[in-house]
Amino acid sequence: MIETTAAGGAASTTQAVGGPVAAHQVDMTAALGRSSLPNPITTASGCAGYGRDLAKFFGLDEIGAITTKTIMPYPRSGRATPRMAETPSGMLNSIGLQGSGIDAFVAHELPWLAQRGARTIVSIAGERVEEFAESAARLTGVPGVVGIEVNISCPNVADRGLVFACNPATSYDVIRAVREVADPALPVYAKLSPDVTSIVEIARACVEAGADGLSMINTLLGMEIDTTRLRPALAGVTGGLSGPAIRPVAVRCVYQVYAAMRAGVMPEVPILGMGGIRSGLDALQFLLAGASAVSVGTVIFNDPGAPVRILEELRDALATRGFWRLADAVGAAHR
Repeated sequence: MIETTAAGGAASTTQAVGGPVAAHQVDMTAALGRSSLPNPITTASGCAGYGRDLAKFFGLDEIGAITTKTIMPYPRSGRATPRMAETPSGMLNSIGLQGSGIDAFVAHELPWLAQRGARTIVSIAGERVEEFAESAARLTGVPGVVGIEVNISCPNVADRGLVFACNPATSYDVIRAVREVADPALPVYAKLSPDVTSIVEIARACVEAGADGLSMINTLLGMEIDTTRLRPALAGVTGGLSGPAIRPVAVRCVYQVYAAMRAGVMPEVPILGMGGIRSGLDALQFLLAGASAVSVGTVIFNDPGAPVRILEELRDALATRGFWRLADAVGAAHR
């Protein structure tokens, strides 16, 4: 027996990794501080819309949570087309946070999700600090909502000044404003950008501002040039790079922030790991690095059933490695 401490949780005695166990015996509960999900699989914001298309392929209550595409206080048309470009082992997107606005979202999308038993994490954004707070306040008491993901790191907006996560002070201001008005029962997750010198510094600022957890990572800022037209492939010139190409970067970011928590550099909070997850073993890497749950994104575009497939693959991978509980695997690469 060994004693382990998961980020955001108390020390517990667990069985050391040993021989394989039966997959159905593995406790897949994802402990997220004062809240939990029945399993660790969520969708990544922007990759599953509001869940309507995914519902054709599996029950939305089968996975831990649906993270919605990012919503703002007002309707937004997004950026000009073309908005997407394929890259080696990845994809560039420059959607520009298109959406109907928080009022229409609360009136039409959230009730639909709640009727289907989905646990919903709502991704919010804004051009000013006050706009983040406005959307967060509208989510108080809404059935089915289990968390707020504060998207301070979207790289595919026209004004790079909107990327609050590139600066500790602005990151702090947004998270503090959201935490002050959000329903106390709803955990607030800060979504971080890898396009910074020190992601630990940004993460610490967010946690000190009141973030209950961290979503890591958002897409990387990238660019593709069309060699036929001799022009940028995206109308917006740059966009967010996602897919398998960014997974090593994402795992590194999770590992660094979790290590900083273990070292006492910053308070311990749960991490939602994301970035290029295509299989159960990919998801396991994030858990071992320190994530308590994971988000599946780009793979959904060509495999809509990926979230439930990855859940079963992860369950099998944990069982094969002798983990009786998913929580026992969190941060195991550090021990």
